[in-house]
Amino acid sequence: MKRFGLGFLIGVLFCILAGFILVYAAMHFGERKISVPSAATLVVHLEGDLPEQAPVELPLPFLEQRQPMTMLETWQLLRKAAVDSRVKAIVLEPRGLGVGWAKLQELHDDVVAFKKSGKPVYAFLRGAGAREYYVATAADRIYMTEEDELDMKGLAAQLLFVKGTLDKLGVDMEFEHVGKYKDAPDMFTRTTPTPETIEVTNGILDQYYGNLVDTIAQARKKPAQDIRALIDNGPFLGNEAQAGGLVDGLLYEDEVFGKLKEQIKVDINKIGEQDYTHAPVAGTEGSTKIAYLVGEGDITRGGTYDDGSESGITAISMVKLMRQVENDASIKGVIFRIDSPGGDGIASDDILHEAKILAQKKPLVISMSDLAASGGYFIAMSGDPIVAYPNTLTGSIGVFFGKPDVKALAAKIGVTETTLKRGQFADIDTILRPLTDSERAKLRREIETFYRDFVTRVSAARKKPYDQVEPLAQGRVWLGVQAKQNGLVDDLGGIDRAVEMIKDRARIPASEKVALVTYPPRRTIWDLLLNRSDESVEAAIQRKLSALAGPMPIRALMHGGMLTLMPYAINVR
Repeated sequence: MKRFGLGFLIGVLFCILAGFILVYAAMHFGERKISVPSAATLVVHLEGDLPEQAPVELPLPFLEQRQPMTMLETWQLLRKAAVDSRVKAIVLEPRGLGVGWAKLQELHDDVVAFKKSGKPVYAFLRGAGAREYYVATAADRIYMTEEDELDMKGLAAQLLFVKGTLDKLGVDMEFEHVGKYKDAPDMFTRTTPTPETIEVTNGILDQYYGNLVDTIAQARKKPAQDIRALIDNGPFLGNEAQAGGLVDGLLYEDEVFGKLKEQIKVDINKIGEQDYTHAPVAGTEGSTKIAYLVGEGDITRGGTYDDGSESGITAISMVKLMRQVENDASIKGVIFRIDSPGGDGIASDDILHEAKILAQKKPLVISMSDLAASGGYFIAMSGDPIVAYPNTLTGSIGVFFGKPDVKALAAKIGVTETTLKRGQFADIDTILRPLTDSERAKLRREIETFYRDFVTRVSAARKKPYDQVEPLAQGRVWLGVQAKQNGLVDDLGGIDRAVEMIKDRARIPASEKVALVTYPPRRTIWDLLLNRSDESVEAAIQRKLSALAGPMPIRALMHGGMLTLMPYAINVR
């Protein structure tokens, strides 16, 4: 008992001490003013996921510097630096980028847009792969060290199947789906991909690889066939990369800055992207407010008292955000930024319903990020203009339902059960036996109804006859460039294009600057402390499974129900 009391006292004292530290940090660092040197070199570290939604703000400098910038913040950073007379040059240092190929296009194009200011851009590579090199090709000069490796050797998509493992355990996954391309369950029900999966995946590889080759060829002023031949011999050590014309020199970081100093003819005064983000620059934002509404992650319904602290897109919190935007008279238009593989069909329907209401009150434009597929495409069907990157994964108009059958596993470990029920389908979702024929037929009718409704929503929003949309559905994932050709999106581009489109719809002069207001706003540590922030066992399991499954939407799968998910988790490296 004494030990318990001592432990409890230590815990209380630790919490009090932590509270004082956080209060002190907030008071001294929360509103810190950043001084930009008169001749500054902006050093931009592009690392990690670069999410769409801002992570929790930590007011301690040593932690704040480790927080990833969002895509919008990166876009704003480069636009601001382009017109800031104090910034004389940029040095890009991309490393360990975990973004998809649509976000890579945004980053590359943002750097190209910055170069129109006439200011030089250098790139310094450390352990770079294809992603990092893709962004670096937008720079004027690319450098790496002689001993380093440029790990660019082409692209590969790995498709994982676990049916053999489940068979050994005695678990059978039962699924019903509509659409020959709607093969999300194949991971659990097959040991090899279907011809449809191979067809779509090869199409994705062809687009990504072609875009990579063309981007490098244009930047390095080489024929595309020469770049393909080069990549076939990758990866490259420093000397090989220089001999192949992929980099401009083999230098250490300090030597890169020395080269830059020779060009700009002023001393190098570095400022990092995190500090520069907080530095005010006059004339970069206007007074007209445009909401930048972010939906990121898999779609679920959320709890009754959802305060927005759950990861992913929950219908409860998204509807609340949309209503905030609807009722804010200062907001003149809305960019709905979507980065989602889909999820719960009912939750998607709730979000779409509110999006339509929002569109009646404010001009609305949909901007697709890396991924806006299945439920992520469904919530974009408000009938408003859609802009996607050429490399955005979208479409996947289809539905599936599934559950595990662990009858064999239960028998192996000695589990028995007796079911007493009232109602023919009362135990339709039990995991202790397979579906009966009547249960399977009922589920089939339901998902076919939901599928027809999905196609009907797309038909109405895209103003196309049902019979023209349905062949484009079938659960097939389309790339943005294909979706544009098929009329599933309206235009190709990124944040710049979305801003142009919303200005046009809101009748804001094209030359007028606007302020993008992010929803949800960046949350602080105090939001976590003062709101419900305890993590349930379920949430902890979801995080662990998500880490193992990569981009598979584990949260949506665990919630169950009618799912509108993209057909496969595709990781192209």
